[in-house]
Amino acid sequence: MGNTSCRYVINAVGKGGETYLTHCQDKHALRKWIADHEDKLVMNELKIVDKKKHPFLKLFSLKR
Repeated sequence: MGNTSCRYVINAVGKGGETYLTHCQDKHALRKWIADHEDKLVMNELKIVDKKKHPFLKLFSLKR
C-alpha cells in the first residue's frame, strides 16, 4: 500500500435515495467532486469530515 492518505471524507445523500461515500485528498478535489455531482445531491444532507482537523477545534465548529 502506498501513501493513500485522504484528508476529506464526503458522505452525501442523493435525490433518488442513493448514498455517496467518497474520499478527496485536497480542497480542490473536494470542490470538483461537489461541482460534478451537485445536481444529484441533496445539499442539506452533505457531510464533509476533515480528518486532519485538530480534535479540539472540532468541538467548536459544530454546524446545525
